[in-house]
Amino acid sequence: MHDLVIRNGVIVTASDVFRAEIGVSGGVIAALGHGLQGRESLDAGGKFVIPGGVDSHCHAEQRMSGGVVNADDLFTATRSAACGGTTTIIAFALQPRDGTLADIVPAYTERATRCAVDYAFHLWVTNPTETVLRDELPALIAAGHRSVKVFMTGKTNWLDDLALLRVMEVAREHGALLTVHAENWGIHQYLGEKLAAGGFRHPKYQAVLKPAIGEREAVHRIASLAELIDTPIQIFHVSAPEAAAEIEAAQRRGVRVHAETCTQYLALSAADLNRPGFEAAKYVFGPAPRSNAERGSLWDYLKRGVIDVVTSDHAPVNFDAADGKKRWGTEPNVDQIPNGIPGVETRLSILWSEGVARGRISPSEFVALSSTNAARAFGLYPRKGTIAIGADADLVVWDGNRTARVTNADLHHAVDYTPYEGMELTGWAETTLLRGQVVHDRGRYLGHEGQGRWLKREAYDWLKPAGHFPSGYDPFRQVVTHPDLQ
Repeated sequence: MHDLVIRNGVIVTASDVFRAEIGVSGGVIAALGHGLQGRESLDAGGKFVIPGGVDSHCHAEQRMSGGVVNADDLFTATRSAACGGTTTIIAFALQPRDGTLADIVPAYTERATRCAVDYAFHLWVTNPTETVLRDELPALIAAGHRSVKVFMTGKTNWLDDLALLRVMEVAREHGALLTVHAENWGIHQYLGEKLAAGGFRHPKYQAVLKPAIGEREAVHRIASLAELIDTPIQIFHVSAPEAAAEIEAAQRRGVRVHAETCTQYLALSAADLNRPGFEAAKYVFGPAPRSNAERGSLWDYLKRGVIDVVTSDHAPVNFDAADGKKRWGTEPNVDQIPNGIPGVETRLSILWSEGVARGRISPSEFVALSSTNAARAFGLYPRKGTIAIGADADLVVWDGNRTARVTNADLHHAVDYTPYEGMELTGWAETTLLRGQVVHDRGRYLGHEGQGRWLKREAYDWLKPAGHFPSGYDPFRQVVTHPDLQ
């Protein structure tokens, strides 16, 4: 006798679509079949049943520089996630430039006890001191934090090539996936200075400040560094087809370069920045939105698997707030406008609406992009990201036919706007279950603060390096393999 049986659903995984009942016992999937018996039952009404979403790129309750704060804490962000069909997030533990990871990770861990869904952290390195590289990162990775983030741009975040290589080396040797924000910081600074001097202050000039060429160059560079020392990496929020082309070229050379894009790059464009006054700041995020033609071309890279994860990059900053978008007033230099938009709750609906409903991807590809591939990449699979015996019963009854308009009043985050206001989307989460417990049903949040659990991630084979060094030198074993030097 199971605790719960989900009946009359069409199960969708990354590889299959089939009809079966799901038996849940002790918070995990215990059986798939027909005629299952349970103390409780849930009728899916003929709708899809999909794995809970895995959003591997979420910012919440994060300490940032310059007096800007996240509008969402880790409870409101994860409540919003649950109501959109996402049951696992990976947030960030940000190292202050003048601080250490050892000091900050416990603080983030304490805040996360309020999470409404399951969670993990990326270790965000801004100052890779000898102590951080030698002691702190290896210990934190061994403790279960199996991903590291680095920035190639940003005044308080960027790392030069040597620092990037040193962080990559630690990630490779200790079994963590390196994630990268890839934009050229020099280009950003140069164009920021020129735009300010020319009086170009409107937020729409973000599309000029953060051009695709800056992303393309940084992607090429970080892929080359990864190739040099045989380190698997994931490039965050790929926005431009020309950057995706660099990733595909590296993949064809056998480099372990993986990529995500975000729903804003599939649903918004540079034209959304071309609005009157400071209202356009609602669409300021990084990298910047691209043209409609570039947005359409990203789907080709998704279909081919070059980009294999779609996240929200949920970065909730209030619009009408002195600690949000208006931190520097309503006429700041274009490079002073705080980055970030909310999106964790609308992620799955946007991906389904733009992807499945428009015939660009199949339901199984939707599951792969929104859940399974992220779970594999970050050491959570098969506990998360699939519907299989032994997996956590993180499940969503998904109404693929429901069409509704997005309104901020209906969302469950703590942000004062959504950039998707008024957008008509097809495909919505009807019911969300976290480890077999209903936490959301038809727009009502039914869970509670602290229901989420930290996901300790053990070492996993997906991260295994290839063992190829194009320079003819293996710096880890101190072996020269160059054919002309034997």
